[in-house]
Amino acid sequence: MDKGKLLRTVLVLIAMLAALSGVVDDASGTYAEKAFKRALVTFAVARTLNGVISVAQGTELALEPGGVGVNLSVGQVLDPINDLVERFSAVMLVAASSLGLQNILLKMTAWWGVTAALIVVSVFAIATIWSPRLIESKYTAVVSRILLVMLFIRFAVPLLIIGTNLVSDAFLATEQAAATAALKASQTEIENLDVKAEAPADQTIMDRIGSMVDDSLQSMNATDRLARLKESASNASEHIINLIVIFILQTIILPLGFVWLLVETLKGVATRSTRV
Repeated sequence: MDKGKLLRTVLVLIAMLAALSGVVDDASGTYAEKAFKRALVTFAVARTLNGVISVAQGTELALEPGGVGVNLSVGQVLDPINDLVERFSAVMLVAASSLGLQNILLKMTAWWGVTAALIVVSVFAIATIWSPRLIESKYTAVVSRILLVMLFIRFAVPLLIIGTNLVSDAFLATEQAAATAALKASQTEIENLDVKAEAPADQTIMDRIGSMVDDSLQSMNATDRLARLKESASNASEHIINLIVIFILQTIILPLGFVWLLVETLKGVATRSTRV
């Protein structure tokens, strides 16, 4: 028995079984839904952080140490990351849209019509492998090419989703979760900034002395908070850049890499089949 023919037949039967059972579709659907939800969460954090920064940029911390008024502008601290957050929001919108598109394409390739077409072509391909009359036919190469095209259409999207998410879960998921949590912490830090209320005009001498002490304490507290805000803004910038890199990898570079790998694999199979 020709081992080459047997191997090709087994591979075609495996592809038929995978298409009919939907096991690849189920696995890729689970991965795609999980990745899409993660992207939506991160996008929501980015949009909320953008809004919080926009509001906080007009905030001033009013201090009166020793009766001397001092204004510390929060906007000056947050201005360096404001543009970065806006660009990050745009990247997350593209990433979420890309993952949503993958979900739609997955449903299209799992449609029964595509599966039926693959089964029909697979049956013809097996016939051309084992029929002596069809082996020498000019239609053998045509059927093989059509089969490879149908395999690409049917399995390209599920396989790239599975491959991309396996890599993401192994190398990117932990860092993505940590960066998203850090951005939430930065958002909370900014939201907790408040503007000190003005003191009443009809204070007694003792009240004024007490107010001066309170102002000094509040001055020290606000200065410390502003220093922590600067540190938080700096950390937020680092985590934003990390998230941009992660989602560019997950939604653009890795999918293109897996598509290229699949195409090259099918080309290799086609070349080997024509030589046998």
